[in-house]
Amino acid sequence: MIVPHSIAEAGDPLIVQRATNYYDDLFVRLIGDGVSQGSAIERVATAYLDGKPLPVGKKKLTKKERDSLFWSSNVVRECPPESWNVEAMSFALARYLGQEPVAADGLVARVARDAPDALIRAVRYSGLVLNPHSPRLAELDQAASESEAVAELCRVLDLFALAHRDRIAAVEALQARLAELSVFDLLIYASLYAFEVLVPRDFKVKALALPSRVDLELAWDALSDLLAWKLAGASISSLKLTDDIIGRSVARHLRPILFESGTANSSEAVRNLRALHVLMDAQIELNEFTARSADAFCYDDGIRFERRGDRLEIVEVDPAARAAWQNDGRKLERLHGYWFHRAMDTYVEQVASDPAKWAIGRPENSEGNRLAWIRALQAQLRLREAYGVADEVTSASGDTVDLFQGLLSLNLMSVFFQRDFLAAFAERLDASGNWIVALRRLTMDGLREGFQNRLPLTWSDRDSKVANITGWTVTASEPKGNPRMASAILDFWTYDTVAMAERLQRNEPGLQPHLFERPVLKFGATLVQLPWIVGLQNSSSAAINNLRRLGARRGQARDEAQRIEAGLARLLETRGFKTLLNWKPLREVDDPGEVDLIATLGQHLFVIEVKSTFLRRSQREAWLHATTTLRKAGDQLRRKVEAVSLGIASDPELRALLDLTEDRLPTRHHGWIADTSIECDHQRFAGFLKVSVEELLIALRDDRHLLNDPNGLLAGDYVADQSPEADTSPTAWTLYPDGFSAERFIEVIETEAVWDPRDRTHCRPISQ
Repeated sequence: MIVPHSIAEAGDPLIVQRATNYYDDLFVRLIGDGVSQGSAIERVATAYLDGKPLPVGKKKLTKKERDSLFWSSNVVRECPPESWNVEAMSFALARYLGQEPVAADGLVARVARDAPDALIRAVRYSGLVLNPHSPRLAELDQAASESEAVAELCRVLDLFALAHRDRIAAVEALQARLAELSVFDLLIYASLYAFEVLVPRDFKVKALALPSRVDLELAWDALSDLLAWKLAGASISSLKLTDDIIGRSVARHLRPILFESGTANSSEAVRNLRALHVLMDAQIELNEFTARSADAFCYDDGIRFERRGDRLEIVEVDPAARAAWQNDGRKLERLHGYWFHRAMDTYVEQVASDPAKWAIGRPENSEGNRLAWIRALQAQLRLREAYGVADEVTSASGDTVDLFQGLLSLNLMSVFFQRDFLAAFAERLDASGNWIVALRRLTMDGLREGFQNRLPLTWSDRDSKVANITGWTVTASEPKGNPRMASAILDFWTYDTVAMAERLQRNEPGLQPHLFERPVLKFGATLVQLPWIVGLQNSSSAAINNLRRLGARRGQARDEAQRIEAGLARLLETRGFKTLLNWKPLREVDDPGEVDLIATLGQHLFVIEVKSTFLRRSQREAWLHATTTLRKAGDQLRRKVEAVSLGIASDPELRALLDLTEDRLPTRHHGWIADTSIECDHQRFAGFLKVSVEELLIALRDDRHLLNDPNGLLAGDYVADQSPEADTSPTAWTLYPDGFSAERFIEVIETEAVWDPRDRTHCRPISQ
């Protein structure tokens, strides 16, 4: 039996259970309640993973204090070998290996001896593979003598460390060649690189093909990393751009490439551009090594790495697990199409009936502006229905931003840059066959057309930019536009380089914006834009991650989650469900907390836990989401389903709210995790199904045909059944040919029928 003990010493600032250890106390309490030893250990580990113990009075434990408390507990010291293989203990051990301040003597050696497979999994999940200086790695090396499998793992880690070290050294050596460049200088060369390598050559087709095999997102990510490198070493004064600084930089680094190519004056600029090419290749290689090798080693359970001498080979052990990540990407592509078709329908119904309502800019630009309007509607609908975002949001400056106007402004910028920069460049490239000549002609043509800046990057003072976009904020009540709203919109999309540099130089934790999330770069009073980013980015993804990744701590986030819950409830009610939002059960020792959404129909009871988050771009982000948010959601849902079931059986008030009677109670109970992210779809956490909010919306609206590009508007973006005889009408794709029922709704969700682009046999047309 595990016995609690004290870890407190004289003068110890730790203010929690002074005489005993919280985790040991919890274990003893659970055993006293009749919980088995294995289950009690699992629940103690879960408490640790969930950040417990909770604050005592005004004292909140630091992470280090919590780690020290857990790893010094008798629960850990006397943990039997079989319990290390429990998921919660495996994740806890991964957390130990991933931190450095707290050491538990003999722990790693003991687990290596008693449960080597558990240790190997924990090492993978810990990210230790890219942390060769961690003291935990020394503990692992010492434990290698306990297990040949652990010893082999250490050899694999050594090969990873060598490969990683070589790639970092290559990047750093190449960075040294461009060390003298300012941040703005670097952006000039990055923009030249983009027009040479990244900008599509053909804007006459919907599927924009890159001129090389360089992946656009990989290149953007690499440039974001190089920007962070420069900001970390930049003087703050150099980041406050003036016309004089910009002029000297353009004269030295841009003009020689465009107008003095082949002359002696261009040698330095050409050398720098070639150096950036090589640096970009090295940075992409480093990032790809991290994403495709190191992250795969850590978080992809569908593969394992095997050593062949001094080489590592990937062995596929679970093809289905590997395919899931690619399938998630395809789902996202189809969802973008779904919301585009929803926006088209909204446009036709509401906007096209009043042409003056969408008339923005010159008549010759009407087609592009109309597309910008539709894309803004697309993003707004998705943010409103799937993410619960209100029609007004708060910018980083604290100003209120009209969401649609903010989205419209970004899309109008995108249309402008794509038409006047990228497509215009592609036309001149097609005529000349030389990217430098094409850029030169684009620049000169811009000057002839009223001194328009058509360089590969643009800049303006903030006041001028606000004045330029004020016309995009015109409404019936503001016929001349609203400068204050334009200012707030601009702030919403702004990446403050000075603030980021200060944070990086102080080594403060925090998120760095991706270039597509906040594409307006602020250098003091000067704003810089990169046409090759703004013209090609997905504004819907930009807005989602701006609000849900970078702005996750906004005061509005809780309200947004509640609006998601309310939106699902309204749709369920249209299908005959009785719903109840935010029910609070009686507080017990194992407090389930507030229940997001309860729904009943016939014999079926649904308890739905809603989670709202951002679009993930890496396996690491997806794994962290699964093992933190979704794991916790599963545990929460277990308690909530139990609480709701007990409440319905014993609480007449709850039965009345759900229109239930004692002789008419649901017999089939379902717990679902409804999450705004697509990752880990249809996996189970604590036995409960995880499903995306968007899948639930589509299933309840019964409009999955919009996932399949029914009108061919997006042909080339997603290949569905495009045969001439294919019936893309809503009735042909209905999920409920015999009418809606709770049973069929459950079947639709559990079989992923929403996503099947071929299945029209099981879901036959409704008879007319």
